[in-house]
Amino acid sequence: MGGCGCLSSEKPPIQHRTWLPIMRFSLRTAVTALATTLCLGLTTASPAVIYNNTLVEQRADPHIVKHTDGFYYYTATVPPFDKIILRRAQTIAGLTAAPEVTIWRRKSSGVGSGQVWAPEIHFIDGKWYIYVALGVSGQWRIRAFVLEGTGANALTANWVEKGLIRTNWDTFSLDASTFVHNGTRYLVWAQQEPSRTDENSSLLLAPLQNPWTIRGTAVVISRPDRSWERIGYKVNEGPAVIQRNGKIFMTYSASATDHNYCMGLLTADASANLMNPASWSKSPNPIFVSNADTKQYGPGHNSFTVSEDGLSDIMVYHDRGYRDINGDPLNDPNRRTRVQKLYWKADGTPDFGIPVPDGNTPVRLRSHANQNLFVRFYSGTQPANTAASLPETQFRIVSPGLAGGNTVSFESTIKPGTYLRRSGAQIRFDLRSSQTSFNTETSFIQRAGLADATGVSYESSDSPGRYLVLGSGGSLSLAAVEESARGSATFFLE
Repeated sequence: MGGCGCLSSEKPPIQHRTWLPIMRFSLRTAVTALATTLCLGLTTASPAVIYNNTLVEQRADPHIVKHTDGFYYYTATVPPFDKIILRRAQTIAGLTAAPEVTIWRRKSSGVGSGQVWAPEIHFIDGKWYIYVALGVSGQWRIRAFVLEGTGANALTANWVEKGLIRTNWDTFSLDASTFVHNGTRYLVWAQQEPSRTDENSSLLLAPLQNPWTIRGTAVVISRPDRSWERIGYKVNEGPAVIQRNGKIFMTYSASATDHNYCMGLLTADASANLMNPASWSKSPNPIFVSNADTKQYGPGHNSFTVSEDGLSDIMVYHDRGYRDINGDPLNDPNRRTRVQKLYWKADGTPDFGIPVPDGNTPVRLRSHANQNLFVRFYSGTQPANTAASLPETQFRIVSPGLAGGNTVSFESTIKPGTYLRRSGAQIRFDLRSSQTSFNTETSFIQRAGLADATGVSYESSDSPGRYLVLGSGGSLSLAAVEESARGSATFFLE
């Protein structure tokens, strides 16, 4: 069940970030440093952001857009499938407690008297538009529908129905989304092809004449032809677009809406003819899947937005906190809205990582001495002689740390419950234990960066004068740092 959003090729104006309370122990200086590196050409780096998951309980198919008024606008599927809701807040975190307004309710008969699925909101040519999948009571007849809103604030706008989106076929269709590329506005959506009745939905693309009318004949750009797209149901749905680095990246969701639900990726060159299906290449494997370690299941139906200062891309998605479901997954109300930072690889492609654990979203610690080196999780006393994956380099900053007071601790994202721990002069990663010394050995005091005051350094809480040092091979140690080695004991958070 889909209906995801897109992020236009233009980023909103940079604004001052409003930090959550967890960030008030001087991550601000590290962010300043990373903003500087961005200007120097380090295109894969962007400042650290911290949000708290889950963002909104019992709200699936989430769509968040940051508008030019500085507010974030949010909509999602409501479990009874009977209405369209909106929230707005000046921060992403603020959406959790923001008042919820119902702007449309299920009808008594006809189109809109059945399911109300996966709304998403866009601002186009001075008006608001909501794309939503509507059903007919007593029938399995789902079609994409459009509402138009007039007014500065979408929550108080005057909403009118523009009607069904007429596509090439009168078949099951949903998850309409829109994006602009090279001056042309496109619609992308999921629909069942009449000639492929054994499949549930493919992804179709067409230019728009206006926000509710396609122009010309749509083309199919993706079908559920991989094994991981055909578990339970044969599905491609919920497309969402983000344009970066000369490419158009389109995520989508696949398979049944239980723990098998996952995300795939289509990619096209910015100079390509998007209406030529051959312009789109599909990732051979899913790019975002369930993770038993972090206890996140069935992630998907995503959209994209940006952080409060516009410097970091944020992925919005839903999942569940448990694997097994009784009955039809669609009737389980506990899919919930989550957010996490979207990272970018050196080659300009997105790195989705894994669905992160509950609680504060993680950060990475980039070495001042080597811009390509990060603190990483490893077993034993030495990291493997291989490149680290994104999840291996992500840590949740626990503040206060396990020793309390003004300390911080670092919990691994890929191995929740495992903490960075001092062991003499070495650093290792251990599961939390009841040992008396564990809390102090896993706690550090954050200082201004020894090599650069806009960075951060971490002094042992129980061994004053000794700092966390990242060696050139990726191993960690604790040492009294001489001036020539201060770069290895200084980090930027991203």
